[in-house]
Amino acid sequence: THILQFIVTGVTPGNSFPEFTSVAQVDGEMFSYYDNDIKRAEPKTEWIKKINDDYPDYWSTQALLYKEWQDTFTNCLNIVMKNFNHTTGFHILQFLLGCELDDEDDNNTTRKYIESGYDGEDFLSFDLKTQTWNPAKPQAVIIKEIWDFIHGVTTEGVKNYIQSTCIEWLKKYVSYGRETLERKVRPEVSVFQKHSSPSPEVVCHATGFFPKALNITWQKDGEDVHEDVELRETLPNQDGSFQKRSILKVPAEELQKHTYTCVVQHSSLEKELVREVPKGGGSDGIRIAIITAVIAALVALVAVVAGIVVWKKKNSDFKPVPPKP
Repeated sequence: THILQFIVTGVTPGNSFPEFTSVAQVDGEMFSYYDNDIKRAEPKTEWIKKINDDYPDYWSTQALLYKEWQDTFTNCLNIVMKNFNHTTGFHILQFLLGCELDDEDDNNTTRKYIESGYDGEDFLSFDLKTQTWNPAKPQAVIIKEIWDFIHGVTTEGVKNYIQSTCIEWLKKYVSYGRETLERKVRPEVSVFQKHSSPSPEVVCHATGFFPKALNITWQKDGEDVHEDVELRETLPNQDGSFQKRSILKVPAEELQKHTYTCVVQHSSLEKELVREVPKGGGSDGIRIAIITAVIAALVALVAVVAGIVVWKKKNSDFKPVPPKP
């Protein structure tokens, strides 16, 4: 399965973030980036540069498109803030446009979607069957009415893009980056304890893997454990790989009485990878925990700056990245 997504973000001015960003990514890997400060679309992977041979004007055309989106987004954010009576503070309006292609399926099953969020909550979505914008909140109704009335052509264009053009371009992008996008890299997995109150936490951290899909589960004496488990979102690393961690809360005496293991499943592994939880935390566990926390914080910051979607959608791999207050 391959996924093409455009993540468009507008934020209130006067903050350390660009007021407008547009990120394009395939299978979770960002290949194009634009913001209102640089005013151009920039390639972010080596494989996307191959597109210059077939489409010499690709990057200039993308920049013009993003500039149009920027103007529309600025107006929409101002209207939305007014409807919520938000006159100050940090606020985010985002759109996610995406399509998915299962090229291993004979029928090439696809999924397409256009969704929007404001300050971390569902706001507006586009119904492909009725070709209408559906507001998730009363404050979104005016945006729907404006787009239905003024953007009739835009609505038709959105439908055409998401129904056919998106998949066509996804296939092209995959053809340029197939060697990179379909590579398989094994995860590096570490398990350690974090001493916290009232119960210690055990962390299973997997990093450096590709592709993005990875599953982490816990076992106690060989039996699956589902309670008191917190599975964190998958985050990008700077080298294009990914990291993910799962946290298990368990009483200290339980750790001494029973054998707890972390089980990792990934397409790069011939069989599942099992790591046993150490009986004592030790200095290595604490050191790794600190390093992991720092890395996660830095990556989360990069994710926000890059325009990663801040709201969690149903049937989506996006998880919340909380906006700053």
